[in-house]
Amino acid sequence: MSSTKYQDFRTRVIHECQSPADWEGATLPPIYQSAANLHPTAENLSDTFGGKTGDHIYMRLTNPTNKVLEQKLAALEGGARALVTSSGMAAITNACMALLRAGDEFVSGNSLFMSTYVLFNNIFKKYAITARMVESTDLTAIEEAINEKTRFIYLETIGNPKMDVPDLAKAADIAHRHGLPLLVDSTLATPYLCRPIELGADIVIHSTTKYFSGHGDATGGVLIDSGTFNWQSHRFPDFKPFIDRKGPLAYLDKVWREHHINFGTTQAPLHSYLTMLGLDTMALRMERHLANAQQVAEFLSNRPEVKWVRYPGLTNSPSHQTAAAQFNGLGFGGVLSFGLADQATCFKFINTLKLAYNLANLGDCKTLVIHPYSSQYLSFDEPTRQKLSITPDLIRLSVGIEAVTDICDDLGQALDTI
Repeated sequence: MSSTKYQDFRTRVIHECQSPADWEGATLPPIYQSAANLHPTAENLSDTFGGKTGDHIYMRLTNPTNKVLEQKLAALEGGARALVTSSGMAAITNACMALLRAGDEFVSGNSLFMSTYVLFNNIFKKYAITARMVESTDLTAIEEAINEKTRFIYLETIGNPKMDVPDLAKAADIAHRHGLPLLVDSTLATPYLCRPIELGADIVIHSTTKYFSGHGDATGGVLIDSGTFNWQSHRFPDFKPFIDRKGPLAYLDKVWREHHINFGTTQAPLHSYLTMLGLDTMALRMERHLANAQQVAEFLSNRPEVKWVRYPGLTNSPSHQTAAAQFNGLGFGGVLSFGLADQATCFKFINTLKLAYNLANLGDCKTLVIHPYSSQYLSFDEPTRQKLSITPDLIRLSVGIEAVTDICDDLGQALDTI
């Protein structure tokens, strides 16, 4: 399998790591649905367990279908190597746990996906790990939160559902100045819109369930290692055996050996296949998602029933200038949030929609809507909801690729009823 010579992402996302000659002429890799792999000799299996061959052993460890997806996503993101997981949260958990021990700390933006917030602030506390939460776009606060116990900085390219956009290049400079890696969840941006490694990030995470798959038919995650961070630091004393084994790819080796194979976070090969099927149209879908979202945000901004709209593509967004520079003029994402009068009004609006689906996902080719306060954040106490900007009047909208006139007509007829 070889990388292609094409430079344009729209071509690369289709042709990168294609190898039909190795797949008996198929244009997608086979689904290797086998729990374990046969080895010709006892010596070969022993050598494989010892890392002397790249042969496959057992699906929980590696799988040929997953390997193709890993190579493709690493190439598209500009990383050295990738590891696919069973979900986006599996990727986030593995990415962080490989860097943490009891007593450690890390700095994180406070604009986080709901499950990420629970992991950082509830689960990690049980293991004496502290997440120092700061405003995601406040670079001064990020730097001031760093101390000798800090192991990394964690940000989202576009906050969910706050829609704020941190300056990743400046955040990377801060991290590296203190000998720390920058971890970035770039799910809402995708490598079509932004490639954090090019801005200095060291580890990039995605929920491939979203725009990579794009059809609501597969769950998965990926973490991608830039291969450039120097792990030979006093902050990472437990990295030595992995550095000895894999050099600059020590981090991903540690993730795989310590957490991925022992926590059982393997991606199902069928889901890797479906994700690769979705990737063929991702660039085309993203063009429509971004264009539609911009028009929908402007439409909602002009409706008297709408109290406010959060979308970095609007010039009144505090993140507009950062997003415009960071996203290279391609767009501002396919998700936005907006406010109505109160929770009862939000419920009436959602229940009156005819085209948009009311469900807990985003990045689907269909337009999706949710009231986070009463669903994803239902178990959160009020102070935490307020801290995360999750209010009763907030609706999150994942704008699909339908005709934008039909999307706006649906939103409009629902707004007319409130």
